[in-house]
Amino acid sequence: MDLYQKYVQFPTISTDTRKIIPNSLFFALKGTNFNGNLFAEEALNKGAKYVIIDENILLKEDLDKNDAKFAHQKDERFILVDDVLQTLQSLATHHRRTLGVENNLKVIAVCGSNGKTTTKELLTLVLAQKYNTLCTEGNLNNHIGVPLTLLKISQQTQIAVIEMGANHAQETMQLCEIAAPDFGVITNNGLDHLEGFGSIEGVKSANGELYDYLHTNNGIVFVNTLEDDLLEIATQKQLKSIITYPKKNDHFQAEITENNPFLSVVFGENSDKNSNEKQIVKTQIIGKYNFNNIATAACIGGFLGVTNEKIAIALMQYVSSNNRSQIIQKNNNKTIILDAYNANPSSMKQAINNFAELNYPKKAVILGDMYELGVYTDIEHENLGKLVAEKGFDVVVFYGEMIKKALSNNPNAYYFSDKFSLHNWLQDKNFENMAFLVKGSRGVKLETVTEFI
Repeated sequence: MDLYQKYVQFPTISTDTRKIIPNSLFFALKGTNFNGNLFAEEALNKGAKYVIIDENILLKEDLDKNDAKFAHQKDERFILVDDVLQTLQSLATHHRRTLGVENNLKVIAVCGSNGKTTTKELLTLVLAQKYNTLCTEGNLNNHIGVPLTLLKISQQTQIAVIEMGANHAQETMQLCEIAAPDFGVITNNGLDHLEGFGSIEGVKSANGELYDYLHTNNGIVFVNTLEDDLLEIATQKQLKSIITYPKKNDHFQAEITENNPFLSVVFGENSDKNSNEKQIVKTQIIGKYNFNNIATAACIGGFLGVTNEKIAIALMQYVSSNNRSQIIQKNNNKTIILDAYNANPSSMKQAINNFAELNYPKKAVILGDMYELGVYTDIEHENLGKLVAEKGFDVVVFYGEMIKKALSNNPNAYYFSDKFSLHNWLQDKNFENMAFLVKGSRGVKLETVTEFI
C-alpha cells in the first residue's frame, strides 16, 4: 500500500485546515455542510506533506484556464482516491493489523449505552500500570474518530482501548471491522439513541454486534453479570470465551463498601501472593452507577496481568472531569454534582436514584432535555417527571422544551425555556447549605448554570 508507506514516513493525520500539523497527511473529509476537497491546497500551504482528495480539483492559479490540468496531475502531493473516508478507514485497519502481526498489538473495544468514556479512561489508567497504552481521545468514537485513534498508535503501543459509539444498526459492526478488537465489553444496554435504534431491543441488537464480531474472530468478551440482559445475550450467542464479573461466583469479584458521596470498593480474591490480596479502594468517583465502570476496568486489568495493588493505585488516581460526575464545591456550603456530559432515560434514572440516596440535608435537581428519543420523547420525559416527584427533592428545576412533559407530576417545579432567565433566577435565589444534581443532554449545555449557583 503506497499510501501506507507515506503514512509510516509522516505518521500524523490532519482533517481540519484550522489545525494543520506540519508534515501531516491531510484527509479531505466531506460532510453535510463542508467539503475538505475545497481546502486541500490551503492544507499544503499550511504545512501538510500530502493531501488525500476524492474530487478533481484545480489549483487556484489554474481556475481561469480552459486547458488546465487537475491538481493531482500537476502535483504529486495531491493523492486522488475514490472515497476519502473509506481510504482513512482502510489505512487505519491496515495499520492496526500490521502492528498486530509485527508487535502483537492488542485492541480492547468498549461499547454500550452509558459509561463508555468513564470505563475507557479507568481501564486505560489501570492498564498503563503495566503496558504502553493508548485510548480514544474524548468521545471520538464514531466512523471518523475510531480510525483517527488507530492511526495514533505507535510502534511502542502495546494495548489500545477503543471506545465505540453507535446510533444505528450495523454501526458497531463497522467499527469492529475497522478496529479488529481482540477483547470487548458492553457497559450496558440503555434507552439511548432510540430515534435511531427504534426500541430497547434495537439497542440490544446493535450493541450485541460487538459480541458477534468477537465470537466470529475468536475474541474474548467481558460480561458484567449485574446486567442480566448482557449475560442472557452472551449465553444466547454461545460465545466461545467469556470472562464474568463482579458477582461472588464470577471470574472476578468486586462490591461497593461505601457511597457517600465517593465510592469505596473491594475487589479481588485472597491469595498467598501479597500483590493479589483483596484491595479496598477509596476512589474519588461518585455515583453507584460508576461501580460497573470501576469493576470493568479492574476485571480486565486483572485478566491482563495487572496486580490488584497496581489496579488499586490506578483507581485511586482517577478524578472525573469534562462534566461527568464532577463534584464542585461553592461558597455557603453548596455542593454541585455536575453530570451534564450527556443524558438518556437510563442514565438520568441512575443519577437521580443515586442522588436521592446521598446524605445531604437539602437537595435540588436541575434537569434538562434528553435528546434523540424519537417517538419516545414525550413518554420518557413524563416518566422522568414521575421519578423526580417520587424522590421529594427540596427544589426541582426543569430547563428545555421537551422536559415540559415532566411538569405534570411536579406542580411546584420551576421551569425555564431560556438560559438567561435560568441563570438570573439561580443568582437571585442565593442558595445556602444545598446539594445540586445538574444533568441533561450534551446539547443542553447545563454546565453553564454552575457559575450562577
